[in-house]
This record gives sequence, C-alpha cells and structure tokens, in this order.
Amino acid sequence: MYTKQEISKQKQAFWTTFGRYMKPVLSADGEEISWLNYKTGNKHVHFKMDADSKQAWIAIEVQHPDQDKQATYFDRLVQLKKIFEDTVEEQDWTWVQDTSDEQGRTISIIQKQLPGVNLFKNEDWPAIISFLKPRIIALDAFWSVVRYQLQS
Repeated sequence: MYTKQEISKQKQAFWTTFGRYMKPVLSADGEEISWLNYKTGNKHVHFKMDADSKQAWIAIEVQHPDQDKQATYFDRLVQLKKIFEDTVEEQDWTWVQDTSDEQGRTISIIQKQLPGVNLFKNEDWPAIISFLKPRIIALDAFWSVVRYQLQS
C-alpha cells in the first residue's frame, strides 16, 4: 500500500518523464503542443491519459451537462468511427455512451487500456510510455481531421 504522498510523488515523476519524452513531438498540424494537458478546443471533449498500480489507459471523454447534447456528440463520434479506427490503426477500443467518471458525472468514453502494468514500478514505465505515446499522437491526428465536425 502506498501513502498519498508516495502516490503523488510517483505520478508526478512519471508524468514529468513522459512530458519530457513527448516534448519534441509536434502535433499533426506541425505545432508545439502540451501532450499532458491536451486542449481539444471543445470544452466538452477531453483526451485523458492515466496509469495506476494495475493498468494504463487513454481515452476520449465527452462531458456535457445536457445529456441530449452529450448523446449527440457521442453519436457524431460513432459516425466518425471508421476514420478513428483508420487513424489509430486499431479496432479494439471500448466505446461506452453512458458511464460515470470519478466524480459521479455521466460521461461518454472511448478508451483503450493496457492491463498488467504498474505505474509504481519504474521498470513498467517503458511499456506505459510505449502504449500511450503512439495513441495520443494518433488521437491528435484524428482530432486534426474531425474537430470541426464536433463544434460546441
């Protein structure tokens, strides 16, 4: 069991390492980008990455206070699924229209998980980075193509 301070310190160390690793990588539009704090330009659509003692994951989350509008956003993403799969070069992402986040809010999520890795084992960091890096780059490339179809 880890203390809150140990968890915070290890997460900070990992994300600092990941951020340094990603810093030289330009966005699909050829611009410098903050990969750790990716801005979609749409306050209801977020790219999230995280890892814990059991897995790493990356996701597109749709969070809209109006459930009908959230459903519309998710439906648009479903319509763009072929472009998504072609861009990420994977077809095994999980698509869930209605689920809850850590705060209990209803969200829609498209995610991919890497089970069996532990953020608190430094020897797992290369696997976690190798999992997250190509996928966040692919999400950026996807977003570069479709962002205007998902305007607020």
